[in-house]
Amino acid sequence: MALKATIYKADIDIADMDRHYYASHALTLACHPSETDERLMLRILAFALNADPELSFTRGLSVDDEPDLWKKDLTGAIELWVELGLPDERRLRKALGRARHVLVYAYGGRTMDIWWEKSMRDLRRLSNLTIRAVDEDATIALAGMIQRTMRISCTIQDGDVSISDGTSVVTLIPSTLLQPQ
Repeated sequence: MALKATIYKADIDIADMDRHYYASHALTLACHPSETDERLMLRILAFALNADPELSFTRGLSVDDEPDLWKKDLTGAIELWVELGLPDERRLRKALGRARHVLVYAYGGRTMDIWWEKSMRDLRRLSNLTIRAVDEDATIALAGMIQRTMRISCTIQDGDVSISDGTSVVTLIPSTLLQPQ
């Protein structure tokens, strides 16, 4: 028998002073049985960093031809494709063929460093691709905040991100590995 997804609810207050975006969002996330707490919380972080009324979660791990999040315009064209993890160049090329911009939040500590060393030459040739790295300690700390029902506040200022669940605060600075010229 196949395992079912676990549903998480997150009410998130976002104060993004860099983009002048201030809003609250009620998120419902389906956590695939193979998805880690770290990855689930990274999806929430990616949402907060790119928050927009049109940004939405996709079916994610359940489907090969969709990102973790995307933003579509009124015609259905994909404006932003957000991937988490360490995608291969072929997947990113395909995403760039479908979206105006692709954003990757890479994580995984030493594994991420090896992926970047191996992939950077090929990925630098791709246009409209941004890759941001999230520190392993930060993703582990975020995973420690997970609950089936969460109330989170996220403040972004000068690239610094602070996420609080009312009892603990995780501060991180995603580093940019690659951005369009």
